[in-house]
Order: sequence, then structure tokens, then C-alpha cells
Amino acid sequence: MEKVPLTIAGHKMLTNEYEQRTSIDRRRIINAISEARAHGDLSENAEYHAAKEQQGHNEGRIKELESIIALSQIIDVSKLSGDTIKFGATVTIVDEDSDEETTYQIVGNPEADINSGRISISSPVSRAMISKEVGDSFEVSAPGGSRSYEILSVKYI
Repeated sequence: MEKVPLTIAGHKMLTNEYEQRTSIDRRRIINAISEARAHGDLSENAEYHAAKEQQGHNEGRIKELESIIALSQIIDVSKLSGDTIKFGATVTIVDEDSDEETTYQIVGNPEADINSGRISISSPVSRAMISKEVGDSFEVSAPGGSRSYEILSVKYI
């Protein structure tokens, strides 16, 4: 099995989710199933079926989290440095057409969240940036056509 790179914050976030799902959510779902079961005929009990479905989703996510945590390779980004872009870098780029600046941190797949400015190491933008330096330009194929960017800064924080 292949290791899953994670930042310290990403590992903590996934571990917290695992704890939440195993200790709190699991108990809440079991109580909901017991309560729905007490209402009688299970074949026509929508509450029971909804709770069982929720239990299946929760247990599936728990298994997924167990696998990710077991395979995780935690990387302390604060100990990284250099001028070239690699995992953990916080990169500010500018769209060469619109002059719009954006800042992203390159993180592991399980912790990526575009709304928080964290993009996956396997995303097209990350792959295009890896090994580049400040001042370099790169191109990314997008559904609306190819986009060109310039790297403005690289930090490891």
C-alpha cells in the first residue's frame, strides 16, 4: 500500500473526525435505531431505515479514516524550506490573463479543501507547480481552455 502524505494539521483534523464518528456519532445512531425499532413494524418504518442507512455511511467513513490514518505519512511543513515548490508549500500565484491572485497550500488528498485554500498534491494545478520557483510561469488545462499562471511567492509555514 502507498503512503498518504498529510500535514500535521490534516492528520489532526482526520483523527478528530475519527474520534467524533466512533465515540459520539456511532452512539447517537445506535440510539436512533433503538428508538425507531420500538415504534413497531420495521418493514414500513422510515425512521428505522434512515437510521440504518446513516449507520452504513458512518461505518463506511470510519473504515476509510482508519485506512488513511494507518497509511499516513505525516510531514511537518514548518521544517521544510527552499525556493522550489513541493508538498506543503503555500504558493501565491497570479492568473496572467485576469491578474487575479490566489494563494494555495499543497496538501494530501484527504485534507484538500479548495474553499480553505488547500489543494491536493494530485490536482492539475499542484502537479503543474511542483519543482517550479518564484517568477516561473506554468500552464494548466481547464474545461474553459488553457490557463497561464505566474508564481509570486513560495512559503513553508
